[in-house]
Amino acid sequence: MKLVITSVVAVIFVALGSLAGVILKPAAPAAAAVATDAASEGDYAGAKKDDYGADKKAKKPEKSASSGDSAYYKFSREFVVPIMRGGQVKSLVILHISLETDTSTADSLFTEEPKLRDNIMTTLIELSNDGRTLEEPTNVNNYETIRAMILMNLNDAISDGIKNVLIVDVAKQDL
Repeated sequence: MKLVITSVVAVIFVALGSLAGVILKPAAPAAAAVATDAASEGDYAGAKKDDYGADKKAKKPEKSASSGDSAYYKFSREFVVPIMRGGQVKSLVILHISLETDTSTADSLFTEEPKLRDNIMTTLIELSNDGRTLEEPTNVNNYETIRAMILMNLNDAISDGIKNVLIVDVAKQDL
């Protein structure tokens, strides 16, 4: 009898949980449609206010994708670089990196992310072994060295399209 009551209670709670999940589930397609409608009807993000509060459309020249517009590629994960001294991990440096690219190149970077990550990690490991660059990643000279080395190695791997390396966040944790 105890087993039957326990089973009935479990079934009731599973049913209630499923019902709550269906009721509380966010409607992603409807939310996207509402956001699109709001952007087309009342969102004035593209408008510019003058001194008197009247709305004016921001006048910007139209550029094609081939005219050198920039796009930004954000990697899916951060880069974690171990700093080794005497055969042991002394600290970890964590970098969030984005790439400034041509709009024509930005679409192809997603498929090449493993190749790009490998190239960047190889560069960061080389820099961690030089004994100074990643020891003080917030030093301006070291910061610029990191950016320049990554950009140089990426431009060797990918012929064109990458304009700049942006280090969004950097952190160092001593172990």
